[in-house]
Amino acid sequence: MAMTVGAAAHAAGVSAKAVRLWESKGLLPAAERTAAGYRLFTDTDLDILRFIRRAKTLGLSLPEIKNIIDLQREGTTPCARVTELLDTHLTEIDRTLADLRALRRSLATARQTARDTARRGEPAMVCHIIENTAPTRA
Repeated sequence: MAMTVGAAAHAAGVSAKAVRLWESKGLLPAAERTAAGYRLFTDTDLDILRFIRRAKTLGLSLPEIKNIIDLQREGTTPCARVTELLDTHLTEIDRTLADLRALRRSLATARQTARDTARRGEPAMVCHIIENTAPTRA
């Protein structure tokens, strides 16, 4: 059954704008068009739209998703590639969490140092919080 971009988007739970974008980036094959120029999408296209939506909820980027879809279109089972991408994302998340924990410790230390400095009545040029914070790597 063929459906318009709006109907396909609604059925897949995405916006019509997303459908057009994903088609333009090659994640979907170019849609057939009616004589009036309206795009027509198939049930297979709808399955791909749903796949893209789910992949995005896992944090995969459009180029990564396109790579997965291209592998499948070439006849390769892309599960090993998906696992590799998810492992990479997990590593990045772990690194970000470690960086955030370190930042939190630095902020808490700066805050406490500023309170201690203020209690001792030491003058500040501008603000104790920043002046008494040790520089960290950028």
